[in-house]
Parts: sequence; structure tokens; C-alpha cells
Amino acid sequence: MMTDTISDDGDDGMTRRTVLAAGAATAAGLATAKGVEAAPSGQKTPPPPMPVTLKVNGKDRSLSLDPRTTLLDALREHLHLTGTKKGCDHGQCGACTVIVDGRRINSCLTLAVMHDGDAVTTIEGLGTPDDLHPMQKAFVTHDGYQCGYCTPGQICSAVSVLREIEAGVPSHASADLMDIAFSDAEVRERMSGNICRCAAYPNIIAAIRDVAGKARA
Repeated sequence: MMTDTISDDGDDGMTRRTVLAAGAATAAGLATAKGVEAAPSGQKTPPPPMPVTLKVNGKDRSLSLDPRTTLLDALREHLHLTGTKKGCDHGQCGACTVIVDGRRINSCLTLAVMHDGDAVTTIEGLGTPDDLHPMQKAFVTHDGYQCGYCTPGQICSAVSVLREIEAGVPSHASADLMDIAFSDAEVRERMSGNICRCAAYPNIIAAIRDVAGKARA
């Protein structure tokens, strides 16, 4: 018959159960101590800041940035151009759209250091309250916004959409890749990356159509 007693006489009270319990407690204590000691050494030193010069809305702006800083955060937090909005921060909503060297991009998906020397146009650079860009005027005329949070990105994207169509850049909706023409279908496809949670899409399309018509006239 098996017994839990280790010693022959059992006077010391040591059993297999107590030995196993003591061993487990010792192992746990050692693991905890090692974890506490390793924590400080696991902390990484942030990378040194890097100089970046951006031509923002026509003006050279020199910054010293953590190389991990996105273009969106550089504009909002360092240059205080808060017209460009942070929505999803994953490139899925389009609220952060800006125009870089003539092309629209999601500024939350690109690092500021990647655009050293580039020309960046934000909603503030398109027009002012006293001198609105034609697209801004059209959005007002056609009520192309409600809460307004997505509007800066919508307008920057809309301006670029008309340039893309004029330049003959095809989209998924283009029936003829050699003959790119303005249509509501083209605009809807090209603007699909800019989400309006207020669902002002018909008015946004009307505003873009208005500007396109004036541009062609």
C-alpha cells in the first residue's frame, strides 16, 4: 500500500504533498523575481527626433519629429492645423485626407518623415472664410455636410477627384480606360473612401457635379 509519508517513522511530517507544494511555491517566487528584474531592461529608448521640412499650404515649415509621427499628427499636433480630422486612424474613413504633391492621401497612414520636402495642401490651404475655394462654396450651396466632421477630407478628396478625371486617370467604374469622362458613377466610386456618417452623399455628389460643370463651361 502506497503512503504519502517520505520518512520511515513519519515524525518529521514531510509528505510528498508538502514537498510538491513547497517546490511549486519556490518556482513561482523565482519566476516573479526574474520578471521584476527583467522589466526595466525591456523598456526601449525612443528614437531620436529627425528634422523634417514640409511645404504646407505654400509655406516651408521645419519640424523636429519622432520618426514614428504620422503626417496627420504632424499637421494637427505640431503645426496646429486641426482642419484635417482624425477619424478612424486606420485609413478607412477618409476624414484625414490631404493633398500631397497634387495627389490625395490618407495622412494617418503615412509618416511625416517620408514627405520631407513635399508640398502638402490641407483644407486651410484651399480657401479661407473670406475667399472660399469653388468646392467649398459648392458644399455650402448644396448642403454637402451636416455635422461637418468629415467635410475637410471630403472637400480635399473632391478637388483631387476632378483633377484625376481631367487627367484621364481611370477608376474601377471606368467603362473605357482610354476615355475617362465625368459621371455620377465615376464620382461615387472615387469618393467611396470618404465616409459621411450623416449620409449627405447625394448633396456631396451635387456639389462636385456643380464644380465640374463650371470647370467645363
